[in-house]
Amino acid sequence: MSPRDVVVTGLGLVSCAGEGVAAHLAALAAGARPRTDAETFAPWPVHPVAPLALDGQIPKKADQRQMEPWQRLGVYAAGLALDAAGLKGDAARKGALHLIVAAGGGERDYAADGQILTGLRDAADPGAYLNERLQNDLRPTLFLAQLSNLLAGNIAIVHGVTGASRTFMGEESSGVDALRIAGARIAAGQVDSVLVGGSYNAERADVLLVHEMGGYLYRPDYAPVFRREGRGGFILGSGAAFLVLEAAETAAARGAAPLARLAAVASDRTRRAPGSVAASLTALWREAGLEAPDAVISGATGCAGITREEAERLADLAPGARVSALGDLTGHTLEATAPFGAALAAALVARGAAREVAVTAVGHRRGEGVLRILPAREAGR
Repeated sequence: MSPRDVVVTGLGLVSCAGEGVAAHLAALAAGARPRTDAETFAPWPVHPVAPLALDGQIPKKADQRQMEPWQRLGVYAAGLALDAAGLKGDAARKGALHLIVAAGGGERDYAADGQILTGLRDAADPGAYLNERLQNDLRPTLFLAQLSNLLAGNIAIVHGVTGASRTFMGEESSGVDALRIAGARIAAGQVDSVLVGGSYNAERADVLLVHEMGGYLYRPDYAPVFRREGRGGFILGSGAAFLVLEAAETAAARGAAPLARLAAVASDRTRRAPGSVAASLTALWREAGLEAPDAVISGATGCAGITREEAERLADLAPGARVSALGDLTGHTLEATAPFGAALAAALVARGAAREVAVTAVGHRRGEGVLRILPAREAGR
C-alpha cells in the first residue's frame, strides 16, 4: 500500500432507507420500494428521511433549533462518520481535519413569501413595495441561514472539526468535485485527512417548484429509475452522506482500519448533445482506470435521454455487473449523490461483497462523474 493512497475510514449515512451503513446495505440488498410520501406535496412524490434521534449527534437543542433541516441532516451524518472513524473524541485530530461540503442553498420563509406576493397584486408601485417588504419582512438571519457554507460552519461548531473548510455548489457535479479535490489533496501530501460529504432536504415546496418548472420531476408515484416512462425525471430524496478520507500512512499511524480505497475520481462537463453522456462516460471510465467492476452504483436521475444513454453504456462497460440506482434507494439527493455512491461502494467492498465498484453521477442538467472504489487490501494495485 502506498503511504499516500486515499483510504476511507469512516462513513455516515442518513436517508429514507434509515440511518447508518447497515440499514443502507440491507435496503440495497432487499431491493424493495423506498419509503415514499406521495401525499404532502401531491402530485409530486418525495422520499422523506427516516426519523432521527438528533440528540445523538447534535446534543444541544439550541444548535438544533438554529439549523434548517438540510443542515441538521448534514451535521448528523458528519457525526456518524466521525464516530465510525474513531475520531469523535479526538480533539487534536479533529483540529487538523479538513472539511469539504457539497450543498445547495437554504430554505425559503414561505409565510413572508406568500404575504409579499399577495400584496404585490394591489401595490400602486410594485417595485417600491417589493423593496420595502424585503427589507422589513425577512428575518435578519434568514440570508445567513440560506448560505451553503453554514453547513460547514455548523459541523465545525458541533463536532469541533476546525481545519480548513470549503463548500462546493453546483448540483450533482459539486459532490463529484468535493471528492475529487479531497482525494487529490491527500494524494499530493497537501493534507492528511478530510471529512467530505453533502446533504439535501427534498421536503420543500420551493425546490419541487424549481425542478418542476424545468421539467425534471417524475410523478405521480414511484417507479424504478431505469423504468420511468415518458420524459422520465427524478424523485427527490432527503438525506446526507459523509466520508472520512485519510492518507494510508495517517490511518495506519493511529491504528485505524481502512474500509476501502478511493482509487480515482474523474469528472467532465459536456454540452449534452445526443450521445454526449455515453461518450463522456466512456472517457471517464478509462480515466478512472476501471477494469471489470462487479458492481455499479449509479446516480442516474431517471430523466429520459441521459438515463437511457447511461444504461446502454453501462451494459457495454460493465457487462455482468450488478447495477444499482441510488434513486431506488435514497431518492435523488443532488449535491449528495456522489458522496452517497462513494460511501455505499466503500461499504460494499469493506464487507467483501464487491472487488471493484464503479460509481456514476450524471447531473440532470450538466456535469458527469465516475469514481473507482477498491478494497483497502488492494490499495497498492
